Amino acid sequence: MMKLIYLLSYMTLLLTMALKMQPVVADSNAITHSIIIYKYIDSYGILHLTNKPPQSRDQVLYARSYLIKSDQSSPTKQKKHSKYNDYNSLIDVVAQNTLLPKALLHAVVEVESAYNPFAISKKGAVGLMQLMPSVAKRYNVIDRTDPIANLNGGAHYLRDLLLMFNNNLSLALAAYNAGENAVKRYDNNIPPYKETINYVNKVKELYYNYLE
Repeated sequence: MMKLIYLLSYMTLLLTMALKMQPVVADSNAITHSIIIYKYIDSYGILHLTNKPPQSRDQVLYARSYLIKSDQSSPTKQKKHSKYNDYNSLIDVVAQNTLLPKALLHAVVEVESAYNPFAISKKGAVGLMQLMPSVAKRYNVIDRTDPIANLNGGAHYLRDLLLMFNNNLSLALAAYNAGENAVKRYDNNIPPYKETINYVNKVKELYYNYLE
């Protein structure tokens, strides 16, 4: 009697699991994987619902494939800066001239100046891409508050840093923030400065967010 009650309870549990596991439609924003559920009766007459294939001597009633949707979803992109479109056309032209991704220039400009052409840092960097006097002189930027001149100078500087550090974006950004000599001083590694580390992470986050 107890054995019969156990078998009935076991069968009820398995049937309940099967009813809950309905086939689902794949969602483009969700991660899915397939699983095969077998329903069969073994040599002792016991009904099974399982994802393990039965032995050949067992009587298989059906084998169905189900798509299981995970809880994971693609991250939501951040909203673009309110002044993104104000300089989008200009940044697009500079990106083409320097063969740099437009998204990368947008990311640097947003972190450096929040799209303010008149921004001035405590260290004396000026403009959209926050050019120091030495960098402005190197790239013939006379008026650092001029958006066109500033973007051209900053973009060419960033391109040269990428070439200097073998297209390693993290090192190029670290050099843009702390200076190329600081990166070289630490054997071509990101200097252990909190500001520089946060800068690299923030620019890369925005860059990947703005990629189309």
